Amino acid sequence: MSAQVETPAQNTPVQSEGENPVQPRAYLLFTGSGPILVLSTYPRLADERLLAKLRYKGIDKFIAYEVALATVEARYSHAYQSIAADLGGSEDLRVLDFNGHQIMANFSLAELGEPIRIEG
Repeated sequence: MSAQVETPAQNTPVQSEGENPVQPRAYLLFTGSGPILVLSTYPRLADERLLAKLRYKGIDKFIAYEVALATVEARYSHAYQSIAADLGGSEDLRVLDFNGHQIMANFSLAELGEPIRIEG
């Protein structure tokens, strides 16, 4: 898999020595079966370990957008804290929402930035 477009924010490390626990990143992925909203503590979306997890779940081609973590936390306050805590300090991925209708109601396409395209 190769990332065709990647924003500079995804190239920054998730955690440096001596910092507090890993801050997750939020991504809205448009997959073949519909949109999903995920939290990830991998350093970037194109990280091969993250892509391997997605491939294992049958997701090998998608268009993604990194979304502001504060926005996700505000719109998913009922689930955000427990899912973010479940990630802990490890590099992993959790699905926050897989209901396409709810995701599309919660996010305006106008507020999404540049797309990240991943294709197997």
